[in-house]
Amino acid sequence: MTPLDFTGRHQAVLAVHPVALPLAERPTPGPIAVLPDPEPRFVQAVEEAGGTVAPLGPDTRGLVWLESGPAGQFAPILDANPQVQWVQLPWAGVDAFAEQLRTASRPDLLWTSAKGAYAQPVAEHALVLTLALLRELPMRLRARSWGPKSGHTLYGAEVVVVGAGGIALELLRLLEPFGCTTTIVRRSAEPVAGATRTVTSDRLGEVLPAADVVVVAAALTGGTRELFGAAEFAAMKPTSVLVNIARGGLVDTDALVTALEAGEIAGAGLDVTAPEPLPDGHPLWTAPNVIVTPHSADTPEMIAPLLAERIRQNVRAFLETGEFAGRVDPEAGY
Repeated sequence: MTPLDFTGRHQAVLAVHPVALPLAERPTPGPIAVLPDPEPRFVQAVEEAGGTVAPLGPDTRGLVWLESGPAGQFAPILDANPQVQWVQLPWAGVDAFAEQLRTASRPDLLWTSAKGAYAQPVAEHALVLTLALLRELPMRLRARSWGPKSGHTLYGAEVVVVGAGGIALELLRLLEPFGCTTTIVRRSAEPVAGATRTVTSDRLGEVLPAADVVVVAAALTGGTRELFGAAEFAAMKPTSVLVNIARGGLVDTDALVTALEAGEIAGAGLDVTAPEPLPDGHPLWTAPNVIVTPHSADTPEMIAPLLAERIRQNVRAFLETGEFAGRVDPEAGY
């Protein structure tokens, strides 16, 4: 199967028009290093936007980092190259780089990530998990006899989405045909376009009891780790389902297992887990009301064109416009 190309008809959603940085706050343009392995498609993206790709050296001002695993290799490179003023990270979540974000607090260092760039495939995966859980497909896929009719509809459901980034916004768009009542939970009380209502994070406990579906789409930070624990699951309806397409650390896995076994919630769809990978033999693998996918909401084939487009956009910002997409707040951690 040919990988889908998201850069054509999907471009309207991917186009991000941030406010340009003031000239005094922009990094100094210069050569850009693509590391640790300069994959041709991403080198090409830099060059198509007018950038010059070169090995790290005294004139390097930009760094496109492509390794999405542990940041151990990245830290010494960044420390040894204080001349770098702009860093592009490969994922929407930057928790793997949390230590560097905290310690490399140079005022001249601008961080950008892929946040918002992968919203479409991840939101699509969240919708797939939601529909499968409501229709009780985990049980039916394991069934070897006819059984009773069962299931719930997404039409008119109460959906709580925790987070207000690109994934949440795209999911709101996908939910529109179902006529759901949607509640966004976020740090700010500022209304989110497309949501029925927006509440602040401290009110999470107030909105959980009415939810039919809870989708976790928030960033993992020190303040959101194990955001969902025993108290949150106890607040949810026995018929409700949880979908996590963000980071496994947002959910207390032991508390989730207990809640599922006790019937406090009806099911869970997890594209991310803690620990990750989920060990063989873990109770979640055999739970009859759980779907676990291996962090595959955005596969390499899906995200490659999306990351290339984000790189092109930010190289243009680096060289000309100052309109950087996916800027990271080092203090907030996302």
